[in-house]
Amino acid sequence: MSVSLQKGQKISLSKESTEGLNKVIVGLGWDAAKGRNGKGLIGSLFGGEKVQSIDCDASAIMLKNGKFVDQRDTVFFGNLRHKSESICHMGDNLTGAGAGDDEQIMVELERVPAEYDKIILVVNIYQAARRHQHFGMIRNAFIRIVDARNNQELCKFNLSENYDQMTAMIFGELYRYNGEWKFNAIGQGTTDHSLRELSSRFA
Repeated sequence: MSVSLQKGQKISLSKESTEGLNKVIVGLGWDAAKGRNGKGLIGSLFGGEKVQSIDCDASAIMLKNGKFVDQRDTVFFGNLRHKSESICHMGDNLTGAGAGDDEQIMVELERVPAEYDKIILVVNIYQAARRHQHFGMIRNAFIRIVDARNNQELCKFNLSENYDQMTAMIFGELYRYNGEWKFNAIGQGTTDHSLRELSSRFA
């Protein structure tokens, strides 16, 4: 049974799953918010023009001893697989349309090299400044962890705060502690405009 997490809550994935958890799917989702007239907040003021989409990009940032030390330790739409083969991005979603996960990142926990102790899971809005977009224009944002062996959802964190003017989001982190893999629900908005800026927060 899936655990619904609150901001700042931590959970042991090893204890929530059946024995032998070794591969998880990190699912991230979001929708463009709707205005009162049924159009998006950034849609046209006149007529029935198509709502402008918001392109959110999910990424994983791998840390060594809690620090980001190498640009190659980011997994995103431009680098779909980590050199260790332990993390794989399943592809870019340009709009966030549709139900369920918008982007997924596969993590093979047993293959994560021992020197990596944290995997930070982030989402940033592509070209947010140029498009005048921010997370206040997004609703139903969530992150969930799924046991890849049986597609059983282990936990889910729904981001429900007001994130006006925030252009990126630290959704959560997978981390190794005393031989167990755990998940921490973070939900921290930032004004970073790129994955490089987000990564530098952990340097």
